[in-house]
Amino acid sequence: MVETLISVRMARLGDEDSIARVHDAAWRDAYRGVIPGRELERMVERRGPAWWRQAIRTGTRLIVLDFADTLAGYASYGRNRMPALGYGGEIFELYLAPEYQGVGLGKRMFEAARADLEAHGFPSFVVWALGGNDRAIEFYQRRGGTIVRRARERFGEESRERVAFGFE
Repeated sequence: MVETLISVRMARLGDEDSIARVHDAAWRDAYRGVIPGRELERMVERRGPAWWRQAIRTGTRLIVLDFADTLAGYASYGRNRMPALGYGGEIFELYLAPEYQGVGLGKRMFEAARADLEAHGFPSFVVWALGGNDRAIEFYQRRGGTIVRRARERFGEESRERVAFGFE
């Protein structure tokens, strides 16, 4: 019998190259055709290993999912950046490399982030998804999220809808 070790843990120094690789692949997969090409390239390039190293060093709540000794995904979260929504916490990002999507690993990361938020005093939280990213919208709906706000976000000359999902 073959066993594969899957774990979710806090990110640590040394993970930054792998997180940047997952970020690059996941964002290109999720947002190609949604965010204008030049803007998407700028956003991906800003989040290289140095950016993630700094996030780890400054104590950002950042978990990673290891799948058979390969970093396959990450999630970052903390205090809600828009307190007027009435939710204490926020999951800022939750991404898996494309080859690891669709097999329940995202749910595992989501539940780990949810548990850590609750352990740090945030039993309710919000997650934003960009309109056009149908997989993300469906994912948060399946987790029980309720749409609590819609807003617009600019990408160069274009704008896209963002949808906030609230979780109690």
